[in-house]
Amino acid sequence: MPVQTTPRDRWLALALLLAVLALAYLLLVHPFFTVPWRAIDQEIVALQERQHRVQVQIDQRPEVSARLQQVQQALRERPGFLPEATAEAAAAALSSRVQDAVLSASPGNRGCVVSNRTPMPDNRTEASYVRVALQVRLRCGVDETASVLHALETGAPRLFVENLNMLAQRFQQSTEEAGTGLDVSFELIGYLQPGIADAGAAPGSVGDEEAAAAATEMAPAPATDEVDAAGSPPADVEQTDAE
Repeated sequence: MPVQTTPRDRWLALALLLAVLALAYLLLVHPFFTVPWRAIDQEIVALQERQHRVQVQIDQRPEVSARLQQVQQALRERPGFLPEATAEAAAAALSSRVQDAVLSASPGNRGCVVSNRTPMPDNRTEASYVRVALQVRLRCGVDETASVLHALETGAPRLFVENLNMLAQRFQQSTEEAGTGLDVSFELIGYLQPGIADAGAAPGSVGDEEAAAAATEMAPAPATDEVDAAGSPPADVEQTDAE
């Protein structure tokens, strides 16, 4: 006798069939086929985006190359390192540059004069660049001091002023001078190009007569009412720290 089915039984059977098919998909198809293919699809999309970025960079190569050449040309026109091949020659160049800056700020040394220029050895160890330093002492007016320091730090090649000390003082070497000014001392520092031969030589080494003569060049002897041999001002000098 055939079994009679009702619409409700048919719907239950269909629901059970769908449940079995979904379970079979989740257990057999999804983890072994769907998940790997979706991962591959995501990787393809990521690679396509990367290829697009690389292609954009390749297309910009001529523009970037031209810009790089402009920057390199600008750096060559305004070098940051000292152009000399040795530390001795660089120290002599620094000495000449100080004298030029002083003469430019005060023609004829009427308002500013160089008292001392002494090379300083580079005692650093394991430094990336060779430093050339010059101990400088000036006797200048306030405006002349500002002009000299500005000229030294803004010119080319690049120089640095460190350990700057200023003392206010009274002096009058001639009737044309105002009689007031600053006693200025500082270290003027530059750096040699990497890989320079004789990089370890100290700026004050013996053997380069021209560099030593230029680096130790002194200004005319100061008047007796300035600073005594020990470096102290006379009794009638008013000396205060410049702010």
